[in-house]
Amino acid sequence: MKKVLLIEDDARLAELISEYLCRYDFEVSLVLRGDLALEAIEREQPDIVVLDLMLPGMDGMDICRAIRKNSTLPILMLTARADIFDQVTGLEIGADDYMLKPVEPRLLLAHLRVILRRVDRHDRNAADAPMRFGELEVDLSARQVCWKGNEVDLKTADYNLFVILLQAAGKVLSRDELLKRWRGIGFDGIDRTVDVSISRLRRRFDDDAQEPRKIKTVWGRGYLFNPIAWEE
Repeated sequence: MKKVLLIEDDARLAELISEYLCRYDFEVSLVLRGDLALEAIEREQPDIVVLDLMLPGMDGMDICRAIRKNSTLPILMLTARADIFDQVTGLEIGADDYMLKPVEPRLLLAHLRVILRRVDRHDRNAADAPMRFGELEVDLSARQVCWKGNEVDLKTADYNLFVILLQAAGKVLSRDELLKRWRGIGFDGIDRTVDVSISRLRRRFDDDAQEPRKIKTVWGRGYLFNPIAWEE
């Protein structure tokens, strides 16, 4: 079920759209004012936004610009104005699609599905692409790790832990977090399997055991995959 945030001040139209989309396995949240939109996006974490252009409090263009400052969240813009300038401007500032009112719910549903299919396809392609940090390349789909042009044969457990660290590059992960993601259990204060596996990984990737830089120990907090060190 995909989540739609509908930002529309016409309550009657919003109800019509919401009821129709809910029949087709969409979860719809409604915001009636533009100045409440950004807070609602943060709270609801929708898969797509349907955004009216003319809103009280903050107009759709400004909302679209604000979203695009730090997000690729899909946006379908609605307006009663047929001015081609508004349509071009909306697309240029980051809207994924543009529809004129009055909105036919079946057509809106079709547009939403097309946008979401495109986003899902892009996400799958991005997930399948190898991850690269300097001379390190990890192909998750093939479960293959290459270092300085050579394939590195890792034990399954070490590979799985390495990927967890890699996918959180630049973020400190505690032993408890690592164990929960790696083995589905929390840290009991005694278990040293994380430390042992990381020691093996450091040896495989020429990381100084005394002063490791690629997989750093952050004392009192956990471990950090340091992307900068892999680029050197």
